[in-house]
Amino acid sequence: MSSDTSPGLAAGGALRVMGSETEFGIHAPSAPGANATYLSSQVIAAYSRLTRGRGGGGGAEAGTGWDYTDETPLRDARGWTVSRGQAHPDQLTDIEPVLTAEAVALAHGPAEIELDGDQEPALMNLVLGNGARLYVDHAHPEYSSPEVTNPRDALVWDLAGDAVALAAVRALAEDRERGPVNLYKNNTDGKGASYGSHENYLVPRSVPFGELIAGLTPFFVSRQLVCGAGRVGLGQDGSRPGYQVSQRADYFEAEVGLETTMRRPIINTRDEPHAVADKYRRLHVIVGDANVSHVANYLKFGTTALVLSLIEAGKAPQIEVHDPVPALHRLSHDTGMTETVRLIDGRRLTGLEIQWMYFEAAAKLAADQGVAAEHGGDGHTAEVLRRWEAALTDLGGNLDAAATYVEWLAKLRVLDGYRSRDGLAWGDARLGLVDIQWSDVRPERGIALRLAARGALETMADPAAVAAAVVEPPEDTRAWFRGKSIQHFPRGVASASWDSVVFAPPNSYRLQRVPTREPLRGTKALTGALFAEHPDLEGFLAALLGERHT
Repeated sequence: MSSDTSPGLAAGGALRVMGSETEFGIHAPSAPGANATYLSSQVIAAYSRLTRGRGGGGGAEAGTGWDYTDETPLRDARGWTVSRGQAHPDQLTDIEPVLTAEAVALAHGPAEIELDGDQEPALMNLVLGNGARLYVDHAHPEYSSPEVTNPRDALVWDLAGDAVALAAVRALAEDRERGPVNLYKNNTDGKGASYGSHENYLVPRSVPFGELIAGLTPFFVSRQLVCGAGRVGLGQDGSRPGYQVSQRADYFEAEVGLETTMRRPIINTRDEPHAVADKYRRLHVIVGDANVSHVANYLKFGTTALVLSLIEAGKAPQIEVHDPVPALHRLSHDTGMTETVRLIDGRRLTGLEIQWMYFEAAAKLAADQGVAAEHGGDGHTAEVLRRWEAALTDLGGNLDAAATYVEWLAKLRVLDGYRSRDGLAWGDARLGLVDIQWSDVRPERGIALRLAARGALETMADPAAVAAAVVEPPEDTRAWFRGKSIQHFPRGVASASWDSVVFAPPNSYRLQRVPTREPLRGTKALTGALFAEHPDLEGFLAALLGERHT
């Protein structure tokens, strides 16, 4: 599966291959001391049972595993590879995690624990019929969305992950043997632990990594003002009373680095493209918050895509923040948005001023290249620019309007209501509980979802589109081929990954690995007819490999 497709979908615009990863907070009310990895495996197993129940349509009926063949988590974009002996175990994401019955027993003590069904070890990985991956990562259930090509689809397939999480929660609540498990779309448990909400963007390999660092660092330091999710407590353990803009900011300790779970860097250097390596670089962004707000989530993807286009064009603002990590913390702790950060050239700018500089540069580039034009534009850049400008304007002078879609501000309004009504200080534990309840994936319990239901928190995605995205892959990337392979041949796919699908043909002892390294191939336009014309796997593979449709 190769082509000469350009890494950029539209010069200067918001279109590019992108996707999300969400690690959900997890809690079992009836077993507060339960092993989180085991609980997470139960979430994966519960969703697997649901997909088996609905058949191949969107399902992972055969429990499709993950193909780790092309994983390279220790390769650094700065030009070296960390040895496995020097790597922290959390960095070794290229091996299947194992949770044995003995490990569960040790974690739980003398209580008898049964793993799911006949599976030994517990189910840790699924590749879904919508092209996504659902798996256990660092003791959390994680949903990694399929690849999409624009920020609106990034929002929709990210929300599909929330729906997947809710479906698993509902299933476990009905299971008397396993008991309820609650999931939260947040980034900290309020006790010092942090877990990620990551973004991924493809950029041309030809762009020097140093230019990405220079162009993105000031943007990421200030982006939280637009798409932070808000958090009760200051410091990594949250022990200092207060409220801040970002869930994740206090957990970052380095400017640039390979790690994701320790000494977290603002710019992550993992060079694992999951694509044609000499053409593409996958920018792995770990500095963002998990968003329940549709607009905040949309702007997280859309604005970052625009800034990457600025960097690729050599048009990013020429600013350099002095000590970016403390600056990231300061801006997060300043809900009044008056704090300034010092630049290397001596200037001092607020976070909003930095954001305005990036917006103005992006708007100019888009105008120069026509991608935001009403007629002849790409259909996405204009909306991102409009919403970005509105957010910066509202944050600068109309907080009532901003609080209807800027998540940290919407949450702050709710918390201030409790503080005013009950006379609560920021150190009151009840506010921490409200913070966690904000992101509960259950619509009857999650505060943000309840606000959205009554129109107090703006939504963008059509519920029908989200429901469809739970079971259907995007049509314009290789995710279509991956998802449809699982749907059409659930027992014929041995494993899959972002850049491969491994088939197990009937009446054969050999597996057939089909590379999918070009993200803009394997689309519905290129492979849809193959699936329609060949209902049996043998005929499908013969046509696929013989006629080179993909």
